Amino acid sequence: MPPSIVLNLPFCKRSDRGLIHTLSIKTKRRSEFVDITAQVRSIVNKSNVSHGICWLYIPHTTAGITINEHADPSVVSDIQGQLSKLIPPEAGYGHMEGNADAHIKATLTGTSASCFIEQDKLVLGTWQGIFFCEYDGPRTRKILIKVTGS
Repeated sequence: MPPSIVLNLPFCKRSDRGLIHTLSIKTKRRSEFVDITAQVRSIVNKSNVSHGICWLYIPHTTAGITINEHADPSVVSDIQGQLSKLIPPEAGYGHMEGNADAHIKATLTGTSASCFIEQDKLVLGTWQGIFFCEYDGPRTRKILIKVTGS
């Protein structure tokens, strides 16, 4: 069953240099990569920015974001499988909440990404997609997206 993705419009905040959008995702599993490329493209299209940058930020310590291949789903499976082998959930961590592995995985993938915008379009490679990385689900998460430019 696919995760629930809700694009919260109107925008959550206005800053001096652009609008910050909130994308809400409800994940279904403890570890899950959610392709959010279409939702990010929609935000860029509605922004009326023809040349600029799209900033993506995850305000959580047990989730991340990555740009990688989205044409072949086995790539995401391989990434998740290797992360689980390298950083297993039960490995004698000092953190007592039982989610130390999620914190480490989030550190490795990072909590932010950015993409250029050219001629009203998000600039991604032919096979690239944007993935929200859940490591401590299921949960409802937020992604903050800011589009800047002209």
